[in-house]
Amino acid sequence: METAAGPRDRRDSRWDEHRRARREQLVDATLAAVGRHGAGVGMEEIAAAAGTSKTVVYRHFADRSELYVAVCARVADQLTRKLREAMGSSAHPRQMVTAAVETYLAFIEADPEVYRFVVSHALTDRPGDLVADGTDPISSLSDLVGDEVGALVAAALTHAGQDTAAAAPWGHGVIGLVRAAADWWLRADRPMPRADLATHLTDLAWTGLRGVVTPEPTHPGPSTPAPASPMEEA
Repeated sequence: METAAGPRDRRDSRWDEHRRARREQLVDATLAAVGRHGAGVGMEEIAAAAGTSKTVVYRHFADRSELYVAVCARVADQLTRKLREAMGSSAHPRQMVTAAVETYLAFIEADPEVYRFVVSHALTDRPGDLVADGTDPISSLSDLVGDEVGALVAAALTHAGQDTAAAAPWGHGVIGLVRAAADWWLRADRPMPRADLATHLTDLAWTGLRGVVTPEPTHPGPSTPAPASPMEEA
């Protein structure tokens, strides 16, 4: 019985790997179809990009929502990886904020139709619906990015010797600011260069963050200037 079970388990494992690979191929095809047809792409166009039929697509994804979630997961993974790399490229807090904002804007500018597709819930059963498991993928993406920025703020607060309790809401607040401005920027057909928008958003975000992550002066004597903190030097 043990001998008979072994080959069956190996076959199951090979089939699981095949299904995972096929799902990844269908996500690739969906992104290609979005690039070709725009954010309003339909399932027929996605199946055509995959060289198959809708019936085959539904063998690997239970419904349109499940395919949409898989695409969102791919986009979220790509964006969070780029943000981590960007924020890890400097030890200066302001430069880290600048890198994060610039990376976010560069990511959506590189493929605005994919971004529109992700935020529009284009493959859910009805526009604006949440996906089948009750979660909103783009909100989950924002949560992931907000967590990254919150960690950055927490590190700055720790360095300044201050309480880190507010790091998470501040991190998510910064992401809300950047996302809202980025959505406007795309809707308005990018009325200013990306670098200018990144500078404006960084200035606004950093003005607020600097005021709360920079330690208070230690009451120096009349002729002794207060030492500059690392946050101010940054």
